[in-house]
Amino acid sequence: MLELDGLRKLYGDRIALDGVTFSVRPGELYGFVGTNGAGKTTTMRITLGVLEPDAGTVRFQGKPVDTPTRRRFGYMPEERGLYPKMRVGDQLRYLAELHGMTRRDAATATKYWMERLSVAERAEDRVEALSLGNQQRVQLAAALVHHPAVLVLDEPFSGLDPVGVDNLAEVLRERAAEGVPVVFSSHQLELVERLCDSIGIIYRGRMVATGTVDELRASRAERGLRVGTDAAAGWADGLAGVESAEYGARTTLILTADADDQAILDAARALGPVREFTPLRPSLADLFREAVADHDSDGDGDGNSDGDGESGGRSGNQARTGTKASATGDQASAGSHSVAASLTSDEASAGSRSDTAASLTSGEASGHAGADESSGTANLIGGQRGDQAGADPDSAAPTDQQGASA
Repeated sequence: MLELDGLRKLYGDRIALDGVTFSVRPGELYGFVGTNGAGKTTTMRITLGVLEPDAGTVRFQGKPVDTPTRRRFGYMPEERGLYPKMRVGDQLRYLAELHGMTRRDAATATKYWMERLSVAERAEDRVEALSLGNQQRVQLAAALVHHPAVLVLDEPFSGLDPVGVDNLAEVLRERAAEGVPVVFSSHQLELVERLCDSIGIIYRGRMVATGTVDELRASRAERGLRVGTDAAAGWADGLAGVESAEYGARTTLILTADADDQAILDAARALGPVREFTPLRPSLADLFREAVADHDSDGDGDGNSDGDGESGGRSGNQARTGTKASATGDQASAGSHSVAASLTSDEASAGSRSDTAASLTSGEASGHAGADESSGTANLIGGQRGDQAGADPDSAAPTDQQGASA
């Protein structure tokens, strides 16, 4: 089980996370949803060790997550975290070896995931030459290639066409069926509702609702009902348990939690034939809006919390101006293998433009040839942070190319 317990994170005086707590059981698909900047990306970066929390812990299988454990995690950042000038196949093999796979196993896994995610024909292409959708597929393959024990995916469905969405949904179900805890964020709430076993809603750095969709529906104070009848408008006004009614070709009723729907049915039938009598099930989007609105009406939000990658992350970076990645001589000399200079945790939070692969010591790097020395990215495996020393900013930036080939 993956457990996040009381995570708190501040960027200066901005509260990014305020006691975030949830757990993901083995084999569970957990949808992590929230407004823009609610704290989703910050939570995921803390889970992977890219950021350090100011309070709280992350545990896996009952133990605090450490460097060896994080090597077993699969992580996909929302921003591109790939080496843009490396060829797709070489990059996936390289990343698999960084996670501890043998060269043969890495090659086998790379071939499997390229075929599974429909990018096998682009194996010899540089990442920067791919369309955004295919870059996303490669990014997903990078998170899956080492057969991780936990999957943490930030907006994995973004940029995928319908076929790609279905393909990835099937992959996630398969990984969950093998006992892997899977947590992913998405703004596609209908997809989250269809795919996930449990859901957590975060707003302004706080968890405002958790549970299955059915549990969240059961927690509502009101219910809905659609009635098809020829009765005149106003027929339900004054009935016990009816809070409001909207009349038209069919009548939509909002009921109190203790309303007797059978009494309402009897009242409708007394006025003529009833062609439809359907309980309305709120969608996840409805539940999401209600949870956010309830949080606002409670007065809990002070407007000062929130700090996901785009907003709070910038705040933190501005508070730490002048921070630079420092490289030892050994690390700098290993630049031909795209080895990143290690960062302190504060520095890592400032270098959040790409969080995918691991930084290695120069000794480890010497055994992993194949990285394009012109490509740099902030790296993560085993909880180490990195950003290439002296890298060209243009080549080091995560790929997001205009006019890439399809």
